[in-house]
Amino acid sequence: MEGILPLYKPRGMTSHDCVFKLRKILRMKRIGHTGTLDPEVDGVLPICLGRATKVAEYITDAGKTYEGEVTIGFSTTTEDAGGEVVERKSVERKFTREEILACLTNLTGEITQTPPMFSAVKVNGKRLYEYARQGIEVERPSRQVTIYEIDLLDGRQIFEGETVSFRFRVSCSKGTYIRTLAVMIGEALGYPAHMSDLTRIKSAQITLEDCITLEEVEKLAAEGSIEKVLRPIESALYYLPKYEINDKLIEKVKNGVALPIPQGFLDEKGPIVVETPDGTALAIYQAHPLKEGLMKPTKVLKIQETE
Repeated sequence: MEGILPLYKPRGMTSHDCVFKLRKILRMKRIGHTGTLDPEVDGVLPICLGRATKVAEYITDAGKTYEGEVTIGFSTTTEDAGGEVVERKSVERKFTREEILACLTNLTGEITQTPPMFSAVKVNGKRLYEYARQGIEVERPSRQVTIYEIDLLDGRQIFEGETVSFRFRVSCSKGTYIRTLAVMIGEALGYPAHMSDLTRIKSAQITLEDCITLEEVEKLAAEGSIEKVLRPIESALYYLPKYEINDKLIEKVKNGVALPIPQGFLDEKGPIVVETPDGTALAIYQAHPLKEGLMKPTKVLKIQETE
């Protein structure tokens, strides 16, 4: 069995919990997810089965879309609704729609984020949340991420109250912390804030509407029809350039042989999908680091049948 399972992750489970449960349901070990979702966040979690685990990083690299809610008026230790209150400041003025839209516009594009202490980022070989649980504060590495678009999902013209909450939709690059984005929105408006709700609605080309639940997976597995909901490995590579080869080269590619960089791909810095005339992805190639004019496989997706 191989392919990409469009799973809906429920709240209350970690991404690893989902993988663990799927291994038992599907009775297979080679399963991996494509980007951690926090336990209190639900939504799209593409799961790679079998050889599809080789392309998990390309799903992660394709970007994600979330719908969430920011609450202005207090911040928390975890930057979301599950943490303890760190700072509280009653909102004593009104925010206009234009003011909030301007704030969201200013946070669009490439921005610098510092991961929250309660996150899986490693510092000196230890995850930040491990330090946080011990009450140890460590210096966190900042990272550049890209916010492609933020939309305000609230029709009000004036936002007021002791706390102010509003919903938003954000499309972003991998590595973006939406919790931290909510805190940054609050800072731009002059108040402590946190992310009070979040759902991932899209990962690569997989949307919330495409996803099935663990209960549905269990039912399909019992019926022996799980394959009908799996997406092919090629669907994870939709945004990469494709190089179609003839039958004579297919066996060489399956054996991991370096190839001349074809005309039209000389300026490609990123990966290239080498595929058959019928669109089957055989391997992912990149420019050879030592031999000019050649490209070598970084991942071979189809190997000799005898192997």
